[in-house]
Amino acid sequence: MTNSLLQKLLGFDADKMKYRTEIVAGITTFLTMSYILAVNPTILATTGMDKAALFTTTALVSAVATLLLAFMAKLPFAQAPSMGLNAFFAFTLVQAMGYSWQTALAAMLVEGVIFILITFFNIREMILDSIPMNLRHAISAGIGMFIAFIGLKNAGIIAANPGTFVTLGPFTPSAILGMMGILLSGILLVKKVKGALFYSIVICTIIGIPMGVTQIPHGFMPVSAPHSVAPIFWKFDFSHFFSFDMAIVVFTLLIINIFDTLGTLVGLATKTGIVGKDGSIPHVKEAMMSDAIGTTVGAIFGCSTITTYVESASGIAEGGRSGMTSFVTGMLFLLALFFSPIFLLIPSAATTGALVLVGVFMLDSVLKIDLGDISEALPAFITIIMMVLTYSIADGICMGMLCYVLIKLFSGKFKDISVTLYVLAILFILKFVFG
Repeated sequence: MTNSLLQKLLGFDADKMKYRTEIVAGITTFLTMSYILAVNPTILATTGMDKAALFTTTALVSAVATLLLAFMAKLPFAQAPSMGLNAFFAFTLVQAMGYSWQTALAAMLVEGVIFILITFFNIREMILDSIPMNLRHAISAGIGMFIAFIGLKNAGIIAANPGTFVTLGPFTPSAILGMMGILLSGILLVKKVKGALFYSIVICTIIGIPMGVTQIPHGFMPVSAPHSVAPIFWKFDFSHFFSFDMAIVVFTLLIINIFDTLGTLVGLATKTGIVGKDGSIPHVKEAMMSDAIGTTVGAIFGCSTITTYVESASGIAEGGRSGMTSFVTGMLFLLALFFSPIFLLIPSAATTGALVLVGVFMLDSVLKIDLGDISEALPAFITIIMMVLTYSIADGICMGMLCYVLIKLFSGKFKDISVTLYVLAILFILKFVFG
């Protein structure tokens, strides 16, 4: 490709940027976020979905969404299944609320289509403005805590107890491997190793072989043709879709996706130095649209909601400044399709370190919560703790928003409550009373 064509397609300016820098940045971003290839199939497979098909879908949809962003937004960001909404899909929609994974995929599809529409018509600002800033930060922190809890549970580090509900689990090989993964992930991150979470998963998978946790099938080959997505492709069930609960679910998916994507885009754009003096971000609408299209395509292929990854910051730190960076990352996701046997070896305990550290990363949102004002701090706290204790992201958000409206209402702080929040509070009360 000529320089002018690259600039037109990917925003690569040969006068200001270097090929090698953009390529290295793309590889770095891939290594940093490639743990999703192991973690996402593991989480979604708990719903009964085919794990091999899930790997193909995860790699394929991550590649498509990232390449869309490269060409549409021309920004050095990467996209993949959200490490919060995949948990919402598996542990809230399917396990807690009892929906089939086919119905959950239908919710993802509808949310993706709505996301496309509100992005196209610029409605997202109105939705964002209706949710208090402190609750936005609490939602992010709460999801982080929830993801970490899932990681601890999957390894058996935390176990069920009839007297105390949860307790420290027995020191089984799986639990020990999970603990090792947490420490190893932390140490590698402290040492600033690029792709620390990815390397932690690989090392723990290898250590798990003599421990009996990692099971190698007979006739194992590291490379193979991609597994078929047929078991999960276009598997939508709308028979139980039209209900009040499902309306809340789609709204929750939409809100989390908007906050997650916009928050990440703002943070990453700041790191690249492209934010305007008025706070505007070039091509932000295109970035949001690639996210929305990726989510819709992902649902068709049997995957949970797509989002922009904060791990893209690692590639930006290496000097990535254009869509060339995300193009390289997207192509590496396509290449990973042929290494599914290696990724499918990975036991859930080997991903515990990655899940817990993702929780640590997301916890930094707590620092942005106004803890000096109880009318702000209490709803934020309720949001976070109820996500974990109810094992439901949706219930945590519902309880947090309801607490916000009630405490502001009875404290006389009426101006802090938007009309949208009043409506939501009434809907949440009806849900809890009649649900």
